[in-house]
Amino acid sequence: MIRRPQIALLPDGRRLHLQDGPIDLIVEAHGRASEIEIAYAAATESLTGLLDRLCQELPRLRHRSAATDSALSGVVARRMQLAVLPYADAHFITPMAAVAGAVAEEVLGAMTRAAKLDRAYVNNGGDIALHLAPGQSFTVGLVDRPDQPSLIGRTVIDAASAVRGVATSGRHGRSFSLGIADAVTVLARTAAQADAAATIIANAVDLPGHPGIVRCLASNIQPDSDLGERLVTRAVTELSRDEITTALRSGANCARDLLARGLIEGAALSLKGDMMVVALPQASVPIPARIATTEEAA
Repeated sequence: MIRRPQIALLPDGRRLHLQDGPIDLIVEAHGRASEIEIAYAAATESLTGLLDRLCQELPRLRHRSAATDSALSGVVARRMQLAVLPYADAHFITPMAAVAGAVAEEVLGAMTRAAKLDRAYVNNGGDIALHLAPGQSFTVGLVDRPDQPSLIGRTVIDAASAVRGVATSGRHGRSFSLGIADAVTVLARTAAQADAAATIIANAVDLPGHPGIVRCLASNIQPDSDLGERLVTRAVTELSRDEITTALRSGANCARDLLARGLIEGAALSLKGDMMVVALPQASVPIPARIATTEEAA
């Protein structure tokens, strides 16, 4: 018997909450009431059994990706793999780096195939898949850290934009990070692509060898972590302004490279109250005074 997810309409009467194990989704659709009802039913059906199917392929999903991999069979698993493959040669990365975004994409795809919607999103713990009909837009909030989010800026995505995925990563998120970023928010063409890229950029925000950065083996915290014996960040001491700038510049250089390769559409990087922005308009709500575009910081 396939376990069904927990289903609840949130108190605002507009958003749907779906949960199955670690998958925790907030879903919202705009359009005719009858179409929204169909879309929410499709979202629930899409999530049913999805976690079980991923778990069947979990051993392979926790291994480093390579262009020659062909063992994955599930639609979501293959989407995860495709999202991380552009980084496989230069970085250690597994398909798990794109799991949240790939799940959000799958559920949103089921909704838009089943119903005609003006606008919709699926938010999987901060990794968001978007649907925007012509003329529609979506406002993305930029946060200083994912575990205790406070709004430090925002950017607007309209239907003419290529962006349909948003993801935030960093050392305070649900997953381990090799870097020291408080938060890295990435805009990309898909949620899975944004998820993978946010991981790579957050890892690049770093000060290798700095004595004030506490790291430990991922396996010592979570024995089954896909990062194994790699050192993950656990604490960061006070840093000088020059050190903060150096770490952010490293991440921004990585983001610019991904932008040039067509892997992202923009990014915002945050560390210790400072932010660097790559290819995003400056935020339209108050943001920290210490902000520099990558051009200003270069």
